[in-house]
Amino acid sequence: MSAQVIDGRACAHALKATLPADVSRLQQDGLPIGLATILIGDQYGASAYERRIRRLAAELGVPHRPHPLPADTPQDDVIRLIEKLNNDSSVSGILVLRPLPAHIDEATVFRAIDPRKDIEAVHPENAGLLALGVPRLIPSTAASVFHLLDTWLDSVGENRADFYHRSLIVVVGRSNNVGKPAISLGYERQATVQSVDEWADRTTGIGRHTRWADVLIVAAGKAGLIKTEHVSENAVVIDVGINPRTEADGRVRMVGDVDYASVAPRVRAITPVPGGVGPVTDVWLLRNTVRAAHLLACLPVDDVLSFATPIPALMEES
Repeated sequence: MSAQVIDGRACAHALKATLPADVSRLQQDGLPIGLATILIGDQYGASAYERRIRRLAAELGVPHRPHPLPADTPQDDVIRLIEKLNNDSSVSGILVLRPLPAHIDEATVFRAIDPRKDIEAVHPENAGLLALGVPRLIPSTAASVFHLLDTWLDSVGENRADFYHRSLIVVVGRSNNVGKPAISLGYERQATVQSVDEWADRTTGIGRHTRWADVLIVAAGKAGLIKTEHVSENAVVIDVGINPRTEADGRVRMVGDVDYASVAPRVRAITPVPGGVGPVTDVWLLRNTVRAAHLLACLPVDDVLSFATPIPALMEES
């Protein structure tokens, strides 16, 4: 059996096609839209993400204002910058890139962001709304996981509600930006949801939980954590991991949390790394920036809320 490879690039391309008209409409109406990013230090993954977002914003015509800060920037200076951006009417979305330096308290920084401009939904108010099933904004990575699942189900002709109602979703990892929101989104679809983290790997063995999953979402930040013995034959595997690996020639290559070579031949469908969740996450972040502009202008947002975009060729055989 060969897994169906869920093509995140095709999914991102289809999703991206819906955005220029929204951006143009806002600009024609004289309504502000703009993305401000704050990058503290030069951590490899965060810097690479910021560069991708910068390119995508330029492609979509969304003004982007990067704010690179030295790694030793005092926390109070970061808070003051956020407050300045909160009060800047030309900014509709604020993104503080992670990980933050050890001397900066993540929760304090996230609480400082205006919840209406919080495009990663890290403010406690937005996290609470998501947990209650009435989200203002959905964290881009968790949203992208389920956007990929929904569009894949459409592509293979499965009824989404029937699939989720009978499925066990196992989420590996409990981060505030991926694992916990993914749990909430699974509940929203009325699936059975189980949450595990690295402690299961250290104690009872993670396979005890993951082998039962119909959908396995892996966001643990540990390269190659999930191997063939950890999955069932009919599982759909969504790999959120982005782990830099330096090759013998000095080049850096991104690998996932799933050992793709051993898992792909066994499961029903799988996302690759790179080319899976990542491209959709980038587009979803800009989508949230558009949505935030609608919210700030008190405009309807139904036209930017639909999860799935029809994709004629979302998968290929591995």
